[in-house]
Amino acid sequence: MIDWNHIDTVLLDMDGTLLDLHFDSFVWHEHLPRRFAESNALDLEAARALLKPRLDAIQGTLPWYCLTHWSREFGLDVPAVEAEVAHLIRVRPGVHGFLTACAAGGLRRILATNAHPQSLALKMRTSGLHEHLDELHSSHVYGAAKEERAFWHALQAATGFVPERSVLIDDNLDVLRAARSFGVACCLAVPQPDSQQPARPTAEFLAVECFERLVHETPRLARAFASCPQAQGQITTVQPTLGPPRAECAPSSRQAPATDFPTGR
Repeated sequence: MIDWNHIDTVLLDMDGTLLDLHFDSFVWHEHLPRRFAESNALDLEAARALLKPRLDAIQGTLPWYCLTHWSREFGLDVPAVEAEVAHLIRVRPGVHGFLTACAAGGLRRILATNAHPQSLALKMRTSGLHEHLDELHSSHVYGAAKEERAFWHALQAATGFVPERSVLIDDNLDVLRAARSFGVACCLAVPQPDSQQPARPTAEFLAVECFERLVHETPRLARAFASCPQAQGQITTVQPTLGPPRAECAPSSRQAPATDFPTGR
């Protein structure tokens, strides 16, 4: 379990953690292949067959997350393609209340994302999440993806966060392993980043399945939330879980395919 009394910084992923990954799933599995098919006079399945190996070849690297790279590769304005379906961008349940509780509890809220700056800007404009965060950091500014140790060195230099007093919440297990290797005190995994897909295993990491329960079952956050007037209505009542393991701290064993498209995770 986390001793939240020794934590002063919460590092937060965006896509699949604070935001529902369904938007990105739809863009990369449905909308972008359709636009590519239209622009190249292909049927949809033929378009997907052409796109997938090019995406798979550089998965997990910084170019994989780069909309400029894919715009050039596919001959499309990928940021514009994303913007066409921006109405699908959704904040995950309980996130606003969790971020409010963190602020009221004196915790620094730092967004650390692999999202391209144009995608980050679109999602902040649409979701308004920037109003609930203290800092926003894209790996593209530092020239290294979150899966790389170089990113964590750069983020620490930019923000001064202390790994031993920090928590990271992310849905990408490779990112969590990189952060843990760097010395981040506690790394928590989101098992169901896409609300329209089954949950995935979180391997050796504790799972955050419910931000609401995380607040209610963390004394420091619960006290801070209760004392914050603007928090009313942001979180519904969640009954405490009785007996081990707690829902948000149990390693998940449910299976689903790994993400195979670029997101800011």
